[in-house]
Amino acid sequence: MAEWSAILQEAREALGFTGQVVPRNLEGIRAALRADRLPDLDAELATLSEGSSFEAFLDHWWTQALADTAADADAKALAIDFADLVTALRAKATGGGCRPSTAQVL
Repeated sequence: MAEWSAILQEAREALGFTGQVVPRNLEGIRAALRADRLPDLDAELATLSEGSSFEAFLDHWWTQALADTAADADAKALAIDFADLVTALRAKATGGGCRPSTAQVL
């Protein structure tokens, strides 16, 4: 399986993404999200168990956190593309997993 840092680097090179990479964990995501999104994150988190549903939760909110840290509309679009590619590469490396829907990222 490819290392997370290698997956991030591959996606950076493929897309030319130079933005901030939010840590893909709950602490990093919470710190990067806009404050008005935190109740939605907490509500969704309260319904989760473990395994693939938690991975899908992380993928979605990590993508949202990257979008929230983008400087402008172009950077936001690139951050979403970057997150989609990273998530797809991680799913490929692990033999599965879910990708977030970019339509749900605001």
